[in-house]
Amino acid sequence: MTPEIVESHGVRLRPFRLDDVADTATACADPLTRRFISGMPDPYTEETARWWITEGAPAARATGGAAYAIADPASDRLLGGIGLSQVVPARGQAEIGYWVAPWARGRGVATAATRALSARVFADGVARLELLTHQENAASQRVALSAGFRPEGVRRDANPTRGGGRHDLLAWVRLADDPAGPAPRPLPDLPDGRLTDGVVTLRRLAPDDVDALHRLHGLPEVAANRVPPVAPSREAVRRRCVLAESHWLTGASADLAVLDAASGTVAGGCALVYDEPSTGQAMLGVSLLPEWRGRGFGSALVRLLAGWAFDQVGLARLWAGTRPDNAGAQRVLERAGFRREGLMRGRLPGPDGSRVDSVLHARLAADPG
Repeated sequence: MTPEIVESHGVRLRPFRLDDVADTATACADPLTRRFISGMPDPYTEETARWWITEGAPAARATGGAAYAIADPASDRLLGGIGLSQVVPARGQAEIGYWVAPWARGRGVATAATRALSARVFADGVARLELLTHQENAASQRVALSAGFRPEGVRRDANPTRGGGRHDLLAWVRLADDPAGPAPRPLPDLPDGRLTDGVVTLRRLAPDDVDALHRLHGLPEVAANRVPPVAPSREAVRRRCVLAESHWLTGASADLAVLDAASGTVAGGCALVYDEPSTGQAMLGVSLLPEWRGRGFGSALVRLLAGWAFDQVGLARLWAGTRPDNAGAQRVLERAGFRREGLMRGRLPGPDGSRVDSVLHARLAADPG
């Protein structure tokens, strides 16, 4: 059984007390807390908080789990809550979960508390800890990585959605013998959040990019190169923008908005899909809105992204495919140092059940840009 108080990594984990009622109620009624913890009672009142402190938290502990208040070591004020559930002694496994009060966010509280509790339960003999996050909760996913948890996959429809329905959860896992410190990230963040050469700027795709991206992928010539070759719905584009940070954090892809550096206007989109981590290879895709084509933007952004991919990610090879009749895209790649390697017959699904060839271009880390 975990101890009454754990003081480590700059936070104090202690039992909830009745003088935490007001802070607990305020924090658990917060819209962001409620959004990502669908099982939180609604409404969450001081009476709810009082029940949790006097009955709920002690019951968690009595059944083999844990429920701690996260407190400031100096003032002892409540900063959040953290605990263990889904304990399976036969497997040496448990699930860790947390919430942070609005007044304590952005200070590393969740990461510190997760590290502190993880170290404690591993010392007690637990072999494996799971941490489940909402796919749109990138902040919590960053906590998981910082606390040494690695992405393990998607739990489909694993949690009920507030108001009805279900949604997926991402599973993050840390083992007792994993190395100390943050988990390795296949795709690091961009330096200062962006790449630029003064003409083109690349930054991570964001929720505000929905309109521009929906327009871009609705263009017939762009939709024809999608898989499948049809224009996406606005909801599909919204999901792509909302989940871009999560896909980046899990190492699946770096999805970027292409901006005119002078005006900040979105000019298109590009993506690096990490399709073969074991061989150090990734796929590159680029699309520009019509008004920015033929102005050197394409080759400039490909050079920018390739430089980051080789120098910061550590890739050995980038490849890109184009339709045989897309001479413009082929020129963009060749100006950015990519070489034509061949034709992949029938590689992509075409309209009406047909198959479409793809021209393969690639650039190696040692190739000139």
